[in-house]
Amino acid sequence: MRDAVARLAAELEDAGYLTDEALATALFLAVELRQPILLEGEPGVGKTEAAKALSRALDTKLIRLQCYEGLSSADALYEWNYPRQLLGIRLAEVRGEALSEADLFSDDYLLARPLLAAIEHPGPRPAVLLIDEVDRADDEFEAFLLELLAEATVSIPELGTRRAVVPPIAVLTSNRTRELHDALKRRCLYQWIAHPDAGRVAAIIRLRVPAAEDWLAERVARSVQRLRGLDLAKPPGVAEAIDWAAALHALGVRELDGTAARHTVSAVLKYEEDRAVAEAAGGWW
Repeated sequence: MRDAVARLAAELEDAGYLTDEALATALFLAVELRQPILLEGEPGVGKTEAAKALSRALDTKLIRLQCYEGLSSADALYEWNYPRQLLGIRLAEVRGEALSEADLFSDDYLLARPLLAAIEHPGPRPAVLLIDEVDRADDEFEAFLLELLAEATVSIPELGTRRAVVPPIAVLTSNRTRELHDALKRRCLYQWIAHPDAGRVAAIIRLRVPAAEDWLAERVARSVQRLRGLDLAKPPGVAEAIDWAAALHALGVRELDGTAARHTVSAVLKYEEDRAVAEAAGGWW
């Protein structure tokens, strides 16, 4: 099994995602066991990117559901194409034809949203279903999601039950803005993704911004680590480190001094209050 995990880690790296053995093992088990996996961690540590890279490594479709407060099962599953239904009714009236309910509520008028699209994915490889920031959704949606993940089926009142022929590989992410219910966690494999140390951040930057010089990747990684030690509202993550390195490289920066840091700080700090804290601390670059 270790060889298979190592192969997946190498494929993820080829797909632009540098992982450690623990995460590679968890993702391998999610694929092998066809069991949902919950990835938790601070914003910016690479949870969403892990799912994207997994789809690239497996050469399969990525289907993403972005969760938000008030998200309903209908929003995530399907909706009816009402304008097209209305057009069908008008055309039938012009032709003098009678339309039944079955004529209007058929697959021709069904608009699949991410969850239904994942269930109906034809294969041959399973789609990667990314349910992003599930902690932003409410309890009712979480309960609905639990049933869908357990059965890989959805019910459409007008059409009946749809069962997945090739069940998706479900990757759930959470920033832990609230605790998820135990029932959902028990259904999933689990992996906490911690913020990597400066050495790994530098390696990730080199992978994602290959044109950047080694000194720049290492300097940005150390600077981001220092920023994370300040009392910031939103400490920068790996994503911000990548963006900052790309910005510095694009500007042709040859030395990361105070001037260069202040001119590009918007790539790494996204709150004015955090910029003021960093400015007051000084020397973080």
